Amino acid sequence: MPTVPDRLQPDAVPPAVVKAADVLAEAARTGAACPPVRTLFDDGDIETAYVVQQLNVQRGVAAGRRIVGRKIGLTSPAVQRQLGVDQPDFGALFADMAVPEGGEVPAGRLLQPKVEAEVALVLGSDLPHRQCTVVDVLRATEFALPALEIVDSRVQDWDISIVDTVADNASSGLYVLGGSPVPLTGVNLRSVRMTMTRSGEVASEGTGADCLGSPLNAAAWLASALAEMGDPLRTGDLVLTGALGPMAPASPGDEFEARISNLGSVRVGFVAEGEKR
Repeated sequence: MPTVPDRLQPDAVPPAVVKAADVLAEAARTGAACPPVRTLFDDGDIETAYVVQQLNVQRGVAAGRRIVGRKIGLTSPAVQRQLGVDQPDFGALFADMAVPEGGEVPAGRLLQPKVEAEVALVLGSDLPHRQCTVVDVLRATEFALPALEIVDSRVQDWDISIVDTVADNASSGLYVLGGSPVPLTGVNLRSVRMTMTRSGEVASEGTGADCLGSPLNAAAWLASALAEMGDPLRTGDLVLTGALGPMAPASPGDEFEARISNLGSVRVGFVAEGEKR
């Protein structure tokens, strides 16, 4: 697990970290994707990549952005094998990343978006333990929601390694939450079934078991990792627990809807080129 300090001191940040953070921030600002940043530090140096992520998160907070939770990525064993890792990663969620349920993403808002369906958890109490269990997560969760995460990469053509995606805030983009909270009493998240459509055609299917065996396992991993860093999950935090099935690329004019058994549905559209919203 990473051991990134909760608060970075600017004068102690290595130049390579600042360079990588600057490159990614500039890509986000201009809408022009950048080359991979993995060449700026040692191959597979995930801990340094988290420092890059934290530097840009701190910059966002200093600019007035509000952190509302965390997202978990790389919950699929197949994707982990592809990137040569054996654990998930995580990134920060900001309030300005939220898209209203049934809303639309303006054309040009993101560089190269893809959509995946997830279970979102909202916490009713803190998760401070370094060895967090599924029982801890169940007790702390106030309710669950169906969610769409719209992932994005500032790295050109999604040419990413684990280092690139971690540094790039775990390839975060936007997210959409369903509007009907569901308590977990009587809901087995391992067995929920998900179907996501793109403009009416099935684009992705999966189950809760496809997310590290259960979204609860993913949330327990995240809580442990953040507690180890000294920045634990807190009451009110939103947790996007990871994809239940393959992600699907999004193009202007597309409409996505995900249905997750026992949790409901969630929908978002992408404004077509030339349309004004």
